[in-house]
Amino acid sequence: MKNHHKIIIIGSGPAGLTAAIYAGRANLIPLVFEGIQPGGQLTITTDVENYPGFPDGVLGPELMDYFRKQAQRFNAKTIFQDVTKVNLSKRPFSIFSSEMEYTADSVIISTGATAKWLGIESEKTFMGHGVSACATCDGFFFRGLEVVVIGGGDTAMEEANFLTKFATKVTIIHRRDKLRASKIMQDRALKNPKLSFIWDSEVQEILGKDENGKKTVTGVRLKNIKTGDTSVYKTEGFFVGIGHQPNTKIFEGQIETESNGYIKVKPGTTQTNIAGVFAAGDVADSVFRQAVTAAGTGCMAAIEAERFLERLHD
Repeated sequence: MKNHHKIIIIGSGPAGLTAAIYAGRANLIPLVFEGIQPGGQLTITTDVENYPGFPDGVLGPELMDYFRKQAQRFNAKTIFQDVTKVNLSKRPFSIFSSEMEYTADSVIISTGATAKWLGIESEKTFMGHGVSACATCDGFFFRGLEVVVIGGGDTAMEEANFLTKFATKVTIIHRRDKLRASKIMQDRALKNPKLSFIWDSEVQEILGKDENGKKTVTGVRLKNIKTGDTSVYKTEGFFVGIGHQPNTKIFEGQIETESNGYIKVKPGTTQTNIAGVFAAGDVADSVFRQAVTAAGTGCMAAIEAERFLERLHD
């Protein structure tokens, strides 16, 4: 069949490309749809210092380029196209991109998750240069500095508490006068002596400077929701902690998800409720969301897909 493949991988972050490496080594000649953001979230990350094997750190885009080249070495075919529609109701599965249909005996979904942002222009300006949505990834870079965290839910409390390991002061900015986080997370935050709060305020702009091509954050312009007053608060780091959204829109109504929207997999596996369809990386992980854990589940998905195809052939 034209455009038919044994395995199609949707997404090209650490999970998708690791799956491609393993599937390629199994001689399955996988097809990888890289999507509109090839390399996933790491392509908007500057320094990556917590991925094993790089003692001096590595640039996010550079790391993902290594992943891609390694997958291509094992005959994985990568295409810079976005998947617009899928049909997982029957096998072979149908994947649609650029008005063209591709079919596959098995599918690995590794479309990742996207951090929720405030949507202000200055976020883009300083992203990766003082602005982050992942304290676990970037907290180390803010050792000895003062930072702010935006949000009032569990994500914000978790990020803020983690950042106190590195920052000298962490200020939580919330647009309401009370937190939305669970009781245990609220108690933990309120008891932490390195945490302070600014209530009833929203961020209008992230302030900073660009000296000789080096961007740094210097503060935030805030607006008090109740009074309308504006003020500038000095800070050296800006963390958005309002959660993540799994990239599952094209699979809605076709695959089983958790209550938070992440794809549901059988415990200890990458198997979804559809035989032959596997989910790896952040699209099925609302807890860790790390490159190394994503790569691990990408490996699992490829091995499970290979075993599925063997049973199918038998």
